[in-house]
Amino acid sequence: MAQPLITTVPAEFAGAVAAGRLAGLDVGTKTIGLATCDAEWRFAGPSETIRRTKFTQDLEALRGFTEGNRITGLVIGLPLNMDGSDSPRTQSVRAFTRNLAPLGLPVLLWDERWSTVAVERAMIDADVSRAKRAEKVDALAAAHILQGAIDALANLANGS
Repeated sequence: MAQPLITTVPAEFAGAVAAGRLAGLDVGTKTIGLATCDAEWRFAGPSETIRRTKFTQDLEALRGFTEGNRITGLVIGLPLNMDGSDSPRTQSVRAFTRNLAPLGLPVLLWDERWSTVAVERAMIDADVSRAKRAEKVDALAAAHILQGAIDALANLANGS
């Protein structure tokens, strides 16, 4: 089986992904936040958070999620340093992404530098309790990442 596309270029991803729903992933050391969007790539929303264990179990949980939601491509948040350079976390997410090859889905790595901060601020502004924020932040960050990517993909489709 050929290695699926992994790119940071939205146009390459758009050319490789089949029409349908995308999933956004916010990959942390302890959890993976998951989000999905509609098949027309207009609206992203949070789905669930997977508690990480062994990679083989994480992969099976992701396989179940992607198959159950008929996902055609993945958008994975890439935690770059503020200057845009890679960090040890960035390398960890890149390695995790390469290990998702058995899913057979194209991947767009998306700059996530401000996603968690933006989501945390929005939840604080909405007066969400600290406990509820901790429970929901990963899936909401995944939705924020996915929304940014589908907005960029929509701009490509519109010629912007």
